[in-house]
Amino acid sequence: MFSARLKQRISGALLAGACLAMPASVLAGVVVKSSGPSASRFPVGTKLDDNATITLRDGDVVTVLTSGGTRVIKGAGSHRVGDRPQVANERFAALTRKRAASRVRTGAVRGEVDDAPSNPSLWYVDVTRSGTICLYDLDTVRLWRPGTAGVSTYRIADEAGEAQVEVTFDDTVMIAALDPARLPIREGTTYQVTAPDGTLAAQLGFMLLSEDYEAPDALAEALIGKGCAVQLEQLSTSLEAAAQAAEDMEA
Repeated sequence: MFSARLKQRISGALLAGACLAMPASVLAGVVVKSSGPSASRFPVGTKLDDNATITLRDGDVVTVLTSGGTRVIKGAGSHRVGDRPQVANERFAALTRKRAASRVRTGAVRGEVDDAPSNPSLWYVDVTRSGTICLYDLDTVRLWRPGTAGVSTYRIADEAGEAQVEVTFDDTVMIAALDPARLPIREGTTYQVTAPDGTLAAQLGFMLLSEDYEAPDALAEALIGKGCAVQLEQLSTSLEAAAQAAEDMEA
């Protein structure tokens, strides 16, 4: 599905960034996001050492996750990768915490409406975004919808149509559990998510993470390797925002 396309991009990234890649023993970070005129020189998956220097142009932004923190490198000139990474331990911990199996209710506060809520956990499966999802446990899948208003029911079915289940989000609730007895989740199988209005909401695949990843760069590499692009984007965007906020506070 989407993992094959991502893996092709990653292979290109390793070739394009060969001059920047370092031996495994000294690798210190991985590029998880890049934009601007030089984006093609720093594709997702490029590995960089602390001592590596990259040259950017106006409008370039490169986000690197390292074991020591998050580095958002931007602006014209030469930049040392290891200079002053922003540590976002709390944001990373909140995003990757393995939540309880019970439903989590999000109550709407009168007068306060989030027009674009963000998925609070890397392990909640967004029912509106297609892609391959990496999880630690395929028997405790939690689905997330980007909204709280009203009751909505989604239908999830395997690609053969042999098994399907309806999952209902109650009013003010953003998370719902998927019953593994009614719809077992397996690696290598594509699942169709149908929205309440009958349209296709998402196509999902799943991959199992075999070990705990306690550092952002290690988790990012695992997500890249398994083609879990949705979660990689979620991780990089969240940590980039945290790093930028910390930098702004120091300025």
